[in-house]
Amino acid sequence: MTGTQQTPVNKAAEARDSVQELLSAHRPRVDELSMIDALLVTSELVTNAQRHGAGLAGFSARIATGVLEVTVADNSPRHPATAIGRDKFGVGGYGWPMIQKLTSCVVIVPADGGKAITVTVPLRCDRTAD
Repeated sequence: MTGTQQTPVNKAAEARDSVQELLSAHRPRVDELSMIDALLVTSELVTNAQRHGAGLAGFSARIATGVLEVTVADNSPRHPATAIGRDKFGVGGYGWPMIQKLTSCVVIVPADGGKAITVTVPLRCDRTAD
């Protein structure tokens, strides 16, 4: 493990800033596509917690061997849903398939009346940048 961010966050932008700071400090440097994937997943998880999970209850991010682990806790026990099979103009359900596609592992654990979602985002390094 090369670092952990447990900075209190209230907004998706703050979570993205925290992850970007963590990844930017990593050596060898994380490649640009991995950074974009990590920031997109982070933003989507926090936004989902706020919009569909009765509010953000916790956030942390850490780098483990070859992956970024992001945990977002919210105040709803309901698991994320997808838009598959629903009215095409329905609200929500489009970000969850994207999260699943960009991550190598998703774990949902019940926590204090809500849930915590931990995802791992594979990291590729740009060895020519250092």
